[in-house]
Amino acid sequence: MSDNTSYDSFFALHHGLPRQGPGSDATTRRLLALCGQLPERPRVLDLGCGPGRSALLLAAAAGAEVTAVDLHEPFLAELRESAAARGLDGSIRTLRADMGALPFPDGSFDLVWAESSVFVLGFDRALAEWRRLLAPGGTLVLTECLWTSEEPAAEARAFWDEHYPLRSLAGNTAAAVEAGYHVLGTLLQPESDWDEYYGPLGAHADAADLTRPGMAEAVAGARAEIALRRAHGSDFGYAGFVLRPADPRWLTRQETVEDVPAVRPLVAAAFGSEAEADLVDALRRDPGAWLPGLSYVAEASDGSVAAHALITRCRVDGVPVAALAPVSVAPAHQRTGAGQAVVRAVLDAARLRGEPLVLVLGHPEYYPRFGFVRASEYGIRPGFEVPDEAMMALVLDGSVPVPSGTIAYPAAFGV
Repeated sequence: MSDNTSYDSFFALHHGLPRQGPGSDATTRRLLALCGQLPERPRVLDLGCGPGRSALLLAAAAGAEVTAVDLHEPFLAELRESAAARGLDGSIRTLRADMGALPFPDGSFDLVWAESSVFVLGFDRALAEWRRLLAPGGTLVLTECLWTSEEPAAEARAFWDEHYPLRSLAGNTAAAVEAGYHVLGTLLQPESDWDEYYGPLGAHADAADLTRPGMAEAVAGARAEIALRRAHGSDFGYAGFVLRPADPRWLTRQETVEDVPAVRPLVAAAFGSEAEADLVDALRRDPGAWLPGLSYVAEASDGSVAAHALITRCRVDGVPVAALAPVSVAPAHQRTGAGQAVVRAVLDAARLRGEPLVLVLGHPEYYPRFGFVRASEYGIRPGFEVPDEAMMALVLDGSVPVPSGTIAYPAAFGV
């Protein structure tokens, strides 16, 4: 059987499907929410758009100008018809192009989106090549298949090792940070997202004309995938990654012993008193509070410490969680992005360490940009009076139950 016959039969089987991979409108909306505030009319690049379910939602829900790219022209034709029927043809343009050889200038898009398509290039190559497409402050959203079990079944392992080797959620997260991105959020997709793909695909397989050249092989491949999912669905899944390139103006890193003498005066200068500097020193001395590797600095171009952020241990009704505080920026570097850079870096480090939840008591107009919401939404409250909007929480691992109850801070906080 020729490659053309295989190609034609595969796409004939898939023609008319609402999706070309696991997903749902609900997941697209949740990933969009993790992106935070976008420009009023964001420029969006939807890569491997297929028939365009995500492109249509992004154009409608985000008011986006969407450039939808795919190599299969019939998918693009489907998308153009759907956009016209919904009055979105002025917001969506289609382009037949290779995701690995995109013809766009650097910085062309506020949002690069790839649901169920990054496997065409591979996760690491996509991170490297698509970064240049993002405008300053832009966001990359990918969904990727990954292991959800530490010991997947041999049948599942053999299938994926042959077709597309998988990593874990933590492995892909680490790869994104290593590639120079901050992780704004991750989302393990629900089983219903697989149903939205495999349900219609299975119906197409049942109705397929097996006398057509190559169709029997295409149907057998689809049924084998569906059967593997039914048998070993707990071993692998799809997850979304919402990523933003690190600010190139700031080098962020773990604090070293040599940084400690510089951090204290920085903290004191940032807060205008010695109290917060004393707090940091007291937390360093408390083995029950101090979390190795979660004291971070941002370096200025001259090598001096421009900002510092610290995450230590606290508890919610006895359950260990993490607390972000204090965050300090040298007066000369305030309002330059140094604070945001160091906060994003220490949150990445907490995510990689496996911390599921971070709390912060801080300015309600500053911390939501990192994804923090009111802690009271989770039934979490401090044991002292503060404005409800000032006590915030950020879930880093949605697979871990969020505890509710009263926050107990280390003794150094004096509360």
